[in-house]
Amino acid sequence: MNKIVLTMASLRMMSGSIEIIAAILMLRLATVEKALLVNSGLALVGPLVLLATTTIGLVGIAEKLSYGKMLWVIAGVSCLFIGILKK
Repeated sequence: MNKIVLTMASLRMMSGSIEIIAAILMLRLATVEKALLVNSGLALVGPLVLLATTTIGLVGIAEKLSYGKMLWVIAGVSCLFIGILKK
């Protein structure tokens, strides 16, 4: 199996596990205020996992992409982050 694909999948499994643990924690805390705090923490994890997974994937295909295509991919990811993080 390709190491890059394995790494990307492992990051996503870790992210999913964190989401499930957070959901269980929200249920155990049983208050809206505490659940909102847990959810706010997840808001940081999601974009970081997206960035890490995308970066690993781009490194894996960097030799197959032209510089022009790589710039389009970077521009697209940048737009995603601007949309996610813009208040």
